Amino acid sequence: MTRDAAIEGLYRTRPRSLYLRLTAAAVAAIVAVSWWSGDFGLDTLMSERRLRNLRRFLAELRPHQLQGRHFDLSVAWHWARDLLADRGLAAAGATLAISIAAIVLAGILAALLCLPAARNFATPEPFVGALRRPGLARTAWWKALESGSRSILIFARAVPEYIWAFLLLILFGPTAWPAVLALGIHNAGILGKLASEVVEDLDRAPLAALRAAGATRGQIAVSAIVPLVFNRTLLFFFYRWETCVRDATILGLLGIVSLGYWIQDARARNHYDEMLFLVLLGAVLVIISDIISAVARESVRRAN
Repeated sequence: MTRDAAIEGLYRTRPRSLYLRLTAAAVAAIVAVSWWSGDFGLDTLMSERRLRNLRRFLAELRPHQLQGRHFDLSVAWHWARDLLADRGLAAAGATLAISIAAIVLAGILAALLCLPAARNFATPEPFVGALRRPGLARTAWWKALESGSRSILIFARAVPEYIWAFLLLILFGPTAWPAVLALGIHNAGILGKLASEVVEDLDRAPLAALRAAGATRGQIAVSAIVPLVFNRTLLFFFYRWETCVRDATILGLLGIVSLGYWIQDARARNHYDEMLFLVLLGAVLVIISDIISAVARESVRRAN
């Protein structure tokens, strides 16, 4: 059998799924209906007026000293250096500080709530069956603790961090606190949910053996649960920190002094060259945090 014939035979005998075909057709239909109902006309997108605006915008992205003249690297370097010293470094530092404070707060809140939210821990008798039926009051207490903890985590992550920041601005004004608390609360909900699921997925046998040997709930938590879930939850922690760096920049658009604040300020003054520089500075900050996070996560994986 020739190679082409073998390939043709494999193609004819390939697995076919009606479900996948129907799903692809449904997605195509949804895209078509969305395009038609959303009025995404290409005629207005590529109109002459918009093309003129695009050309003007691209021209104004160059440093203002170089607009209308040949590019000079020395002039561009001095312009970037002065902008970096004037507000760039301070804004990047504020953005980084907000993200670090927020993720630390989120980690603390998640650590406090993840165990009460875990169904296998927040029970009258964790990990082992009770020798006798627990009292109604005790059962109701643990059920209320578990449900309350899970509800707090759900609510914390259900409200977007931008809404939290918008509301907290009323209390704290345009300081760093609305951003720190908004990111901390929202990410606490995410980290707490993930950590509680990690606890629920633990192998029950070792924990049940500790409980049967007389270990208290607190001793099991400190000596067994925390060491078992620490590495995995640390991966989630660093991943969410990357998100905090990006979101700390965006929250500056609400008036919080971070990179986003100065990006909005440059846009309001039509200084698109400064706006582009600060956007690129934010991208560099995110890339650096991503590298740090990736190195940390890889170290955790190797330690497992």
